[in-house]
Amino acid sequence: MATSRARASRYRAGILGAAALAVGAAAVAQDRPESLLPPGFGDPAPAPAPSPTGAAVPAPVPGGGFVQPLPVPSPSPAVSASPSPSPSPTSTASPYQLPAFARRSLTRVGVAQTALPVDAFGAADGRSIELLMRRLSAPLPSRWTSILLRRLLVAQVETPAGVNGADFAAERAWLLLRMGESVAARAVVQGVDTDRMTPKLRQVWMQASLATADPAGLCPLAEGAGDSERGWVVARAMCATLGTGARSQPLVAAIRRRRIASGIDLQLAQKVMGAGLNSRQAITIEWGPVTQLTAWRFGLATATGVAVPDELYATVGPQVAGWRALAAAIPLAERAAPAERAAAMGVLSNVALVDLYAAVADDDAAPRTVTADAETLRDAYVAGDRAARLAAMRQLWSAAATPAARYARLVLTARAAARLTPAAETAEADRLVASMLAAGLDRSAQRWRGVVPAGGDAWAMLTLADPDAGGRAAAFDDYAPQGPTADRRRRLFLAGLAGLGRLSTGQVEQAAAALDVRIGAETPWTRAIDRAARDRQGGMVILLAAVGMQTGDWSGVPAEHLYRIVAALRAVGLEGEARMIAAEAIARS
Repeated sequence: MATSRARASRYRAGILGAAALAVGAAAVAQDRPESLLPPGFGDPAPAPAPSPTGAAVPAPVPGGGFVQPLPVPSPSPAVSASPSPSPSPTSTASPYQLPAFARRSLTRVGVAQTALPVDAFGAADGRSIELLMRRLSAPLPSRWTSILLRRLLVAQVETPAGVNGADFAAERAWLLLRMGESVAARAVVQGVDTDRMTPKLRQVWMQASLATADPAGLCPLAEGAGDSERGWVVARAMCATLGTGARSQPLVAAIRRRRIASGIDLQLAQKVMGAGLNSRQAITIEWGPVTQLTAWRFGLATATGVAVPDELYATVGPQVAGWRALAAAIPLAERAAPAERAAAMGVLSNVALVDLYAAVADDDAAPRTVTADAETLRDAYVAGDRAARLAAMRQLWSAAATPAARYARLVLTARAAARLTPAAETAEADRLVASMLAAGLDRSAQRWRGVVPAGGDAWAMLTLADPDAGGRAAAFDDYAPQGPTADRRRRLFLAGLAGLGRLSTGQVEQAAAALDVRIGAETPWTRAIDRAARDRQGGMVILLAAVGMQTGDWSGVPAEHLYRIVAALRAVGLEGEARMIAAEAIARS
């Protein structure tokens, strides 16, 4: 028994070391670590004295109003053999409770059937997993790593040992929100029965409802929340008027008298109340004094059709682009720009992005600049001849001003590129191949293998993405990239090939020495991801792969990290995703 406890202790210590390296890895790639919380959505207040329910008390905001508190973090896991259990779920009296036969178990939480096994986390300690999720800086620089992480976070997987299933769902949903995946986050929290709430899940439930602009989504929990949580007090008032015909004036007066909310936050709540039956309120929203956008303001304004000023979107993080892209209440034309950013992050697929532009093309009220892009995209797909389609794609690509925007346009044109007949004289081969691979169209891209210039970027991406290569050796020395980032792309190409098992040990060592890639260096993170791969813990591998990419863009991802990520994903049966990540590294560097 003592031996097993010691082994468990060493395992947790290794994972916690990887969690600590989550900051260290970011420091390798950037001057200072990024915030782990969505910018502009309130910093956590100093920890209050523990209340009997364990709920956090919202922090007052200068000038009135309130900011809903961020999720209460669980105690940091100690390296011990006997983990402390997560807080027990609190009973929530609600008319929305399910009958006994329809109750859902907390031993397996998730909303999607995926290729991942239900024991994706194996014997890994749940507290360590939660710590990694909480400290993970998102969005990630890699679209394909983000897609893979989303699949893990929504998958039906067994709750790991040492944590409560409701709290585990909350951590997953909170990470999804930071990734821009608002709809997926809401689905995860709503996968837990309302009478099994914990304080942490209740707080994330509110954040998910606001991120999806769904104030009615607060109602199943509003009655059971305590009066110490000001956001829920206002939510109860809103829910009392929605669909019931209740008068809102007495509720608003009580909120003002108790100084629960004021200013823009209360005005927006009144706007929601005004949507109820028999409401005679006419609320005018004044954004002038507001200098910061919060989740409350975004959610209630979007739900009631109040446009948020563009300058306030500049006060929040990139994950809000995902929220905007997925918010059905925002007009399609206004969602086009954030939808492209969301596609680059992995929130939207090529199909979803093209469908959005197809709808915008038929919208007479859309701005001309947006409909012009939609018409150009239509030409890229269905113009009468090959030259016209390629010219339309080139026009879309050249209009992008930033690296993220350029990659988003590659996602947008992926299937248009796949419709082109390969031709040796095509000057845009690099971007065409990168475009197809951005959407995972690896077999369509492979049709270009015989016509792209050997040793160029398109050739390198096709080599990495080849679904039929197996363990076939690749000619690393043939890659001769051009431009200011040529050396970096050679390092990433080496890392991708080595991780995919396409080079011999001697080749890897020789090339790594020549390029100064410390491919065999060990750190707590490398030991953790190697161990997870050996133990076939696919969930841990995906999570640790994301930990190894905590930087603002691909320029900060070390080649050594790419090698470990690709090799570990391949070891747990995720070779397709590993190939796409390796190819993406070339396309975005």
